[in-house]
Amino acid sequence: MAMAMACPASGFPLRLHLPLLAICLASLNVMLVAGCYSAIFSFGDSLADTGNRLHSHRFDPVGRFPYGETFFHHPTGRYSDGRVMLDFIAQAIGLPMVRPYLAGTRDGEDFRYGANFAVGGATALDNEFFRSKGMEVSWTNDSLSVQLEWFKHLLPSLCSTNCRDLMGESLFSVGEIGGNDYNHAFFQGRGVDEIKTFVPGVVSAIGSAIEELIKLGARTMIVPGNFPIGCVAVYLTMFQSDRREDYESGTGCIEWLNQFSMYHNRLLLDELSQLRRRYPQATIIYANYYEAAMAIVRSPREYGALLSSSPPTPPNHQKIFTCFAM
Repeated sequence: MAMAMACPASGFPLRLHLPLLAICLASLNVMLVAGCYSAIFSFGDSLADTGNRLHSHRFDPVGRFPYGETFFHHPTGRYSDGRVMLDFIAQAIGLPMVRPYLAGTRDGEDFRYGANFAVGGATALDNEFFRSKGMEVSWTNDSLSVQLEWFKHLLPSLCSTNCRDLMGESLFSVGEIGGNDYNHAFFQGRGVDEIKTFVPGVVSAIGSAIEELIKLGARTMIVPGNFPIGCVAVYLTMFQSDRREDYESGTGCIEWLNQFSMYHNRLLLDELSQLRRRYPQATIIYANYYEAAMAIVRSPREYGALLSSSPPTPPNHQKIFTCFAM
């Protein structure tokens, strides 16, 4: 199937606004390789979902205001009051906003410029893993492996013969994914030491998905890391402490939770380094969401973010912040 090409300038930086669900609007510079992209294929969770969860869960709150009110002026299934990062990527390289997979008719024309398989609440690991840990599983299994199967099911309708051409001309975004694996465990009262044992498996699942895409012919992909969850309002509330040493000086974020996020990111970076050595023909771009978010926490006014020191605030400098997407 013939596809239109969006050809960016060589080595251009994308100035991306990140609508963070529990944090706030961030700006991230991501350098993409020179070339032309005919399509975008995205995998992940609510940070990239453009409507899949709403199509499978009609009464999800994401189908009501304030979601979608600022840019689209109606709910679209995005976990944002405006666009999500994937929208900015598509616009920056001259492609239409990426259609959610569950909103299409599964034929090639619907997904001429790519497809978004990300689902709000999705995990990197399959539900069976959480059941094996004795956790209550109340969410749909829209895990990374399920999303990858959706992609492989769609692929023959996009390219009847040589799919490696399409794969090589497309941009892939794998993540952010893995955050919900940890959220589910934290919210069910599991301790951080136990949850840390999940991280190698989460990172391995991400690496396996990337490897499978490369074997299918993918050449360029963005892989985001985890956010500083110690700065997120729900965690600040859940783990509020009278101990000043539990909080980072100057930001008020919970230090041990941010260290957990950094642990995930270190393991992910190691995994990506191994994949780059194994597949030198592929360009794997790590998107440092952690530092993008922390830049806002440290200098909120510079990014137009609204911060407040409203309760709970055991240390006076602790900040709980909300967000407004573009």
